[in-house]
Amino acid sequence: MPPQDPEQARWFVDEVLPHEPQLRGWLRARFPGVQDVDDIVQESFARLLRAHASGPVACARAFLFVTARNLALNHLRHQRVERPEGTGEIDPHTLLDERAGVPESVADAEEFQILIRAIQALPDRCRQIITLRKIYGLSQKETAERLGISEHTVEAQGVIGLRKCIEYFRRHGYRAGLRP
Repeated sequence: MPPQDPEQARWFVDEVLPHEPQLRGWLRARFPGVQDVDDIVQESFARLLRAHASGPVACARAFLFVTARNLALNHLRHQRVERPEGTGEIDPHTLLDERAGVPESVADAEEFQILIRAIQALPDRCRQIITLRKIYGLSQKETAERLGISEHTVEAQGVIGLRKCIEYFRRHGYRAGLRP
């Protein structure tokens, strides 16, 4: 679905297409049970273009990746394929509601981008622990074994990491789940 508007086409080429190779690689690595990555990429593009046509999209990359993740999860659920190893438990509250409006979806994508930046700002050990525990859903024991550290270190560094993320959110205007 190529954009009809020349300005939208320029935006698509400049802001969206550069992320396509990374998106395809990420989908293949994260969702090996998805047979047709091309369909998910194309549907993600189509949804992003529809969102952009109805108003500005603050972070095209975040919107694209969140949309692709949700499409891949829906595909796997409908195909009754086992959850890919390493994806952890899937919390249905973290998925975008397909019925949600564009503004809500864009806001969710922006929040996801802020979360990524908060985690990237953590010291290495905290970032590793938060990623394994909160993103991949590993237990404290599994995280300790994977990193070759004690469970106590996982707990202590996890607490430090969460506190630093909360501080990051506060510095950027987010409080206790409320948008600025």
